[in-house]
Amino acid sequence: MAEVLQRLVNLLQLEQLDDGLYRGETQDLGFGHLFGGQVLGQALSAAQGSVPEGRDVHSFHSYFLRAGDLSKPVIYEVANLRDGGNFSARRVNAKQHGRPIFFMTASFHALEPGPDYQVTMPEAPEPTSFPSQQELAEQLRHKLSASLVDKFLENVAIEVRVAEDMRLLGKERTPTRQVWMRTTHPLPDDPHIHRYLLAYASDLNFLTTACKPLGLTPFTPGLKLATIDHAMWYHRPFRFDDWLLFQIDCPTTVNSRGLVRGQFFNRAGELIATAQQEGLIRQQR
Repeated sequence: MAEVLQRLVNLLQLEQLDDGLYRGETQDLGFGHLFGGQVLGQALSAAQGSVPEGRDVHSFHSYFLRAGDLSKPVIYEVANLRDGGNFSARRVNAKQHGRPIFFMTASFHALEPGPDYQVTMPEAPEPTSFPSQQELAEQLRHKLSASLVDKFLENVAIEVRVAEDMRLLGKERTPTRQVWMRTTHPLPDDPHIHRYLLAYASDLNFLTTACKPLGLTPFTPGLKLATIDHAMWYHRPFRFDDWLLFQIDCPTTVNSRGLVRGQFFNRAGELIATAQQEGLIRQQR
């Protein structure tokens, strides 16, 4: 595994301080605050560490309360809400400076047979038809600070290709987006690592989709984007070192908030996860 990807995997493997108490290090991606996906992946890792073997996460729901401090580790407190016959539930509080910055409730389920149905995967162009996010960062370097671009490029562990014409950036467009994702190198077989990394990546290119029908971009002067809540459901086994299609749409923006929904499909057309997020879209005038 390449060094950058190994660093990200290590970031999501927490230090256990006591029963139900974990510490996670931080990663600087150049945003000036913690990337929300990091907190999602670490909180899920903390919750999974307290669950009986054989039970895997099938859903989590979370709220972001404060921006995370890059200079301090994050402390995760896990509460055992219930261990039933087939389901386990956990609550995770993430803290810095003694104050909560995030909380999550997660549910875990032991595998059991049942009905199997899913929607059809939408048509999508091949991922290699579009530039990678690294290539786009270089193209947009003139719009961004050099330190942000350099910091971002130092930490690319997930290959992201947005299936749209970036020359239309900043123009009003339909509120949909197709994003191909995979890790830059092969991963271990441990399915938990793949789930943590998908939680991490589910915060990429998500809220920006809500900006498209408004003609806004993350570079619009005076625009503030911030995740408020984030939920995810895992449906089927998957590998994140092969391409996954993230099919996103935004049904509404109102009261300075945007709602986005996304479905993850593998190359075989299987629906492997669903995510939903509401975020702040505040434009200062």
